[in-house]
Amino acid sequence: MLRFRSSIPEPGRPRTLTLHALTPQRLVALVAFAFCAALPGVSLAQVKIGLVLSLTGPAASLGIPARDTVALLPKEMAGQKIEYLVLDDASDTTQAVQNTKKLISEEHVDAIIGSSTTPNTLAMIDVVAEGQTPTISLASSAKIIEPVDAKRHWMFKTPQTDAMMASAIAEHASEHGVKTMAYIGQADALGDTFYAEVAKFAQLRGINLVANERFNRTDPSVTGQILKIMSANPDAVVVGAAGTPAALPPKTLKSRGYKGLIYHNHGVGNNDFLRVCGADCNGTFLPASPVLVAAQLPEDHPAKRLALDYISRFEALHGAGSVSAFGSYTWDAGLLLGTAVPIALMAAAPGTSEFRQALRDALEATRGLATSNGIVNMSMTDHLGLDQRARVMVQIREGKWVYQAR
Repeated sequence: MLRFRSSIPEPGRPRTLTLHALTPQRLVALVAFAFCAALPGVSLAQVKIGLVLSLTGPAASLGIPARDTVALLPKEMAGQKIEYLVLDDASDTTQAVQNTKKLISEEHVDAIIGSSTTPNTLAMIDVVAEGQTPTISLASSAKIIEPVDAKRHWMFKTPQTDAMMASAIAEHASEHGVKTMAYIGQADALGDTFYAEVAKFAQLRGINLVANERFNRTDPSVTGQILKIMSANPDAVVVGAAGTPAALPPKTLKSRGYKGLIYHNHGVGNNDFLRVCGADCNGTFLPASPVLVAAQLPEDHPAKRLALDYISRFEALHGAGSVSAFGSYTWDAGLLLGTAVPIALMAAAPGTSEFRQALRDALEATRGLATSNGIVNMSMTDHLGLDQRARVMVQIREGKWVYQAR
């Protein structure tokens, strides 16, 4: 287990809270909290935040930027010490569940960030619900938070949903004259859920899906699947995969002479993917986090300022060009907690079920919070809170991300 105590200042100030806005119960709790904190020899429990990340295995290119962002997260919130506990799930659903149980039952964390992938996060939901621990996922699927039922009551997320990104692909494809489309995705929950959204929005745009193939993240070849796709002669191919394994389909398509449009989902938004895919991904498209092209965004884009701030902080530690969308999702989780933790501290002390409940409620009540991916407005039925401005269309050109203005 890795334990982090960040030495970087808080990324943003928590919301200003006025006493007249507090209930009598919360006011009493706040006064008691401040009184105890001021007593000599009295120390209050620190806030413990656990992270379940894919630091090894096929999804490591997603988890490592998230881990590297932990050093940037605030070491204090509202004067309260914050401890971060990082566990590696090895890109495996079973390990993700075991890590979640460990964080809740043994470490008694107040909140969890993770996991890095859709399959791992979906596997964690039952444990999170039973442990009643607010969790902010770094994965894409809308199924993580929809519908907000008894289990997903405790689940939140920061990345754009697969529905948001699939609609952007269908819109772009339609505008470029695409009439037929094929799909190849991972043989897991990510591939299945992204296909469902692609199929839905393609139909709405009058695009006919002519092929639907799957591959495993560890497969050395997808030649068979690509040959089936090419026999259908689609105008465009959508790749529903994340991390470096997502480079295999476009590389195979290019090697077989495919000339149509190729789309990725936002699970490829890092430089490791660009390195592995190389020239074979030049000219391909993806709907992506604004962080990938922050400097190219118009000045009035709601995510630009916060995205540039995150990039500056991250690259100061890890070098120019090192930033990725996956680290930004962890940064935004920190911004959410930086707003919610001070509110929860008014209701209860860290380490208690009352504090976790208050923290969950405060996350759900987040309104107008600027993050590196957009403006967050959550509700009882929306545990993401981003709107369509949180996605941008990007093209890969000469190994670089290039913003596609409408």
